[in-house]
Amino acid sequence: MDKETLIIVDVQNDFCEGGALEVHGASEIIPIINRLMSKFELVIATQDYHPPNHCSFDLWHPHCVAGTEGAEIHKGLMVDRIRHLVKKGTSENKEAYSGFQETDLSSFLKSRGVKTIYLCGLATDYCVKATALDGLTEGFKVFVILDAIRAVTKETGGEALKEMEDRGAEFVRSDSLETT
Repeated sequence: MDKETLIIVDVQNDFCEGGALEVHGASEIIPIINRLMSKFELVIATQDYHPPNHCSFDLWHPHCVAGTEGAEIHKGLMVDRIRHLVKKGTSENKEAYSGFQETDLSSFLKSRGVKTIYLCGLATDYCVKATALDGLTEGFKVFVILDAIRAVTKETGGEALKEMEDRGAEFVRSDSLETT
């Protein structure tokens, strides 16, 4: 049984360069994530997958609309290594930054004996943070891979890292995982 997993958070076209909600430097993390995937038996990805009238569009520019190219996982990711895809934010009137919110992620992980999750992806200050905090609440040991995440802004990214650390998340760099 798997004891740890890599969770790739929202590495989608709309969050990468040229997308509706571009996160600066997003494509820089793709080669790192691809290398990391081979170190984990179980790789999971989350995917914002919103209906056309999603409530988040009151705050954010429309993004990751179900069935559009913007919602697709970035073509640079080695998707053949992803064993489980978690679509989130699929209800019109419910926001879902976390991969755990209104999904089967927690039960899926627990049914496979996963105790530890390693997080990478986009964006540090929103979906990575929310997934980390919910992962801790669900009883998982959470590691955030610092060189495999990017934030919307440096300031909010720093605040998110502090909040995750204060709640019990730990930080690693990809090279420490690649040598094991």
